[in-house]
Amino acid sequence: MIRGGQMRLLGTEESITIFILILAQGFHYSRTCVCDQQYFCNCSSNHLQQVPKVPANALGLDLSFNQIKSIHMNDLSPYSELKTLNLHKNKLKFIHKDAFKSQHKLEVLDLSLNNLKNLSSSWFHELNSLQQLNLAGNPYPTLGPAPIFQSLLNLRTLRVGSPSLREVYKNGLDGLTHLDEMTFIASNLKSYENGSLKAARPIGLVSLNLQNLFQNDPELVSEVLQDVSHPETLLIINDAVLKTNISTEPFKAAREGGTKSLSFQNSTTTDEAMTSLLMVMDGSSLSYIGLENVHLIGQGWWQKASYTHYENLHTAYIRNLEIQGFFKFSSMMQLGFLLVHLHKVSVINGTVFVIPRQTTPLLKNLEYLDLSQNLLSDLTIEPTLYTDYGAYQNLNTLNVSQNILKSLGLISRLATKLKSLRYLDLSHNSFVSMPESCSWPATLRFLNLSSTKLRKMTPCLPSSLTALDLSENDLMVFNQRFPQLTMLILTGNRFMKLPHGELFPRLQNLLIQRNALRMFNGSDLKRFKSLQYLEASNNNFVCSCEFVSFFRHDVNHFITIRDGLHNYVCDTPFTLRGDAVDSVSLSVFECYMIPAVLVLCSLIIIVLGLIVVTCYKFHIIWYLQMTKAWIQAKRKPAVGQLAEELRYDAFVSYSQHDAEWVEEILVPELESAHPPFALCLHKRDFQPGRWIVDNIIDSIEKSHRTLFVLSEHFVTSEWCRYELDFSHFRIVDEHNDSAVLVLLEPIEKETIPKRFCKLRKIMNSRTYLEWPEDEEKRREFWSNLKAALQKDE
Repeated sequence: MIRGGQMRLLGTEESITIFILILAQGFHYSRTCVCDQQYFCNCSSNHLQQVPKVPANALGLDLSFNQIKSIHMNDLSPYSELKTLNLHKNKLKFIHKDAFKSQHKLEVLDLSLNNLKNLSSSWFHELNSLQQLNLAGNPYPTLGPAPIFQSLLNLRTLRVGSPSLREVYKNGLDGLTHLDEMTFIASNLKSYENGSLKAARPIGLVSLNLQNLFQNDPELVSEVLQDVSHPETLLIINDAVLKTNISTEPFKAAREGGTKSLSFQNSTTTDEAMTSLLMVMDGSSLSYIGLENVHLIGQGWWQKASYTHYENLHTAYIRNLEIQGFFKFSSMMQLGFLLVHLHKVSVINGTVFVIPRQTTPLLKNLEYLDLSQNLLSDLTIEPTLYTDYGAYQNLNTLNVSQNILKSLGLISRLATKLKSLRYLDLSHNSFVSMPESCSWPATLRFLNLSSTKLRKMTPCLPSSLTALDLSENDLMVFNQRFPQLTMLILTGNRFMKLPHGELFPRLQNLLIQRNALRMFNGSDLKRFKSLQYLEASNNNFVCSCEFVSFFRHDVNHFITIRDGLHNYVCDTPFTLRGDAVDSVSLSVFECYMIPAVLVLCSLIIIVLGLIVVTCYKFHIIWYLQMTKAWIQAKRKPAVGQLAEELRYDAFVSYSQHDAEWVEEILVPELESAHPPFALCLHKRDFQPGRWIVDNIIDSIEKSHRTLFVLSEHFVTSEWCRYELDFSHFRIVDEHNDSAVLVLLEPIEKETIPKRFCKLRKIMNSRTYLEWPEDEEKRREFWSNLKAALQKDE
């Protein structure tokens, strides 16, 4: 029972675990698929084992490089909007017959490199819009006899076959009227039914990968070539091994089919096989021969085919040709029977270091010559471009880019002899500098000097150019006039501003990306009278207000930006670095800093002026000073209440204009009284060198009373006001009756300035003595004054 219970519990835990794993796997699918704004979902390389869930409106679904083994009927049914489905490099073994039933809009389907051992026509019944189908690399041994492709009426590109393919039968290609390109892989083919690869109309490009069949079963290859050869078809032979005469026999079918274009890619051949091929194709309408990634075993001795006729052969394209024993290769004189007919020759990355001088006269009909990515140098370029005896008399295009040329002057001198030259590509050489003057053919219109390490422009360049490419150099200044130039490419230099537009009256296209441009404006663009298109992204733009405003609102009035406004980003100021110029928003202060600062400073000055005027009018500074002095006085120890520290009976506060009355009448009368009064006068008793305010405060605090001699002069004296205010502070703080007022002359209260508010309060709240004009009343005045100055008991 216990064991059984344990087993049942364990089963429950396993079920829960499996359920959680399934949920986690579902979430994993949703996380690993990334869908962009174009509704393309990328689920590639995520170890998926089934079709994940993506938005139902997805237009593209990339499931390549996963581990999906089967596609069931409903796996793709939610995605009826799909136009592209990529299942390349999975482990597909099974596809339900109705798996693609809902994909009516599907245009591209890739099922290559899976484990499909059988192809079913039912997969494609509903794929009426399919244009590209890739079934290559699956291990199905048979193609046909069912009409697999019959329903794909809009199919344009088909890739089919693998090394596992053994038998091919008619399969429905003969009903396809739009097929433009087909790749057929069958390196181990054993059986082929005639007509199996023949479409309803000639296919534009047919690529065949039959490898050793040329050597092992040439008759089978002939049957295939018979179906695909046509004057309108470019025939590409991949991975072929052509070493003997037997291996070239199948090309009789190509000749009989009228093949005009024949190319060999990733193949191996010998002198014997090439000679035999030329003899087999003798008299054909062949006009194009291509050799790409071909390994040649031999020395170019093809004289046995010198009697052949290739008057129609106009183009030879050779790229990445590897010649075993290259330095034993002959001077090509024995190939004269081919060279005399050629109009276009490309020998790219073929370790060519020279064309012998005796060979160039054979190139009288040559119009196009591409010798890029080779080993031409200043020593070998001169015999290569030897022009005597009519050589190169029709040459209009010359490409010697990516060689090891160093002298631009030498090239210009040699080019001058090419009387028909219009296009010259000298890019990716190491010229470094230009001579001051050069000679060029008058016919030259296009010159490419990109990536040639140039540091300075000189008048060397021809003014007849209509297109000039100076990209990826180290140029900073452009000052040569080109009256015919319509396109100028300056990408990847060090220009800090646009070149002067007056130099290019007909310029229509200017490319100046990845330089050191800081900004440009309408006046810069107006100088270009004919400029239509500008590409100036990826520069170090200073996002000033003028530039941002011009770029956002006005630039399209002058030209068309073709490289995307979002690629124009700010470099400075630092706070805007990396922001797109057309999305930047600057404040008024940032845009008009100097006027804003002037306005701000003006406002500050005005406000300060108003403050000064206000302070002056309302005596605010005076009040502040008084407050400060009073606060300081408040912090001192309270000594006024100690009788022994009161030295004076009264501190006399008066205006200097009333000094005569005070000194000659008031002081003698009081100080000669019995008992005499001790008076404190600022003129006599203030401590020299001490701040006057401190003297006033100290004198008031050491006096029993403060005697104010009031007059018109008093109310206009600032120091009298200080003394009055400090006395008022004392009255309020100490709650005593220390102020005594003597009115020396009549004063109307209304005439007292507002700043003497304390005086108004004291006069309203206290009795004051008036100095009588009548001498008979003065005795009473002195008596009352002395009584007021008496010390409190």
